[in-house]
Amino acid sequence: MAEDDFTEAARKLFAGRVEFLKSAPSLQFLPDAEVPEIAFAGRSNVGKSSLLNALTGRKSIARTSVTPGRTQELNFFEVGEPTRLRLVDMPGYGYAKAPLKVVQAWRMLIRDFLRGRVVLKRTLVLIDSRHGVKDVDREMLKMLDESAVGYRLVLTKADKIKASELEAVLAATQVEARKHSAAYPLVHVTSSEKGMGIAELRAAVLEDASI
Repeated sequence: MAEDDFTEAARKLFAGRVEFLKSAPSLQFLPDAEVPEIAFAGRSNVGKSSLLNALTGRKSIARTSVTPGRTQELNFFEVGEPTRLRLVDMPGYGYAKAPLKVVQAWRMLIRDFLRGRVVLKRTLVLIDSRHGVKDVDREMLKMLDESAVGYRLVLTKADKIKASELEAVLAATQVEARKHSAAYPLVHVTSSEKGMGIAELRAAVLEDASI
């Protein structure tokens, strides 16, 4: 399918049924591995919920929260009727105030999910444009590399900085992507608020799910 075809097909797909399926606090609660899944990862307050809402054209399919680390479960959303794919909202990482036990539980849940989920086609790792790739992000990228899970780097909140600064952050993020074996070379630039890059990322999600 050509790129333009994926863009239009993704627009139609996400304009239809998108529903919350379930939350999984541990692997035993995962839904059956029946359809392709695309996971979303990122530091707390990176704009993950806002991006999910923008991709699906909904205002509150994913809850936004000002409290870092609030979500400590894998949240699954079904797309299409019948279901064509699932979006997986992974717990935010990198919040300093979390108890050690919470952080360790998070790492075990995410690592085991990444390594054992056969229907997981791609992970999108969100990076705040205002801050660029941080060491805590690199820890996540390393975990993905070791799990042999392909991923895309997605810059969020691109409307919050000057164009020249965004260009520098994009260049630095592209350099980072080339250092990682499982990273997709193309870095996406998005703004949930302005709609920047949303159609392209939506098409990429459908393309990845179709692999």
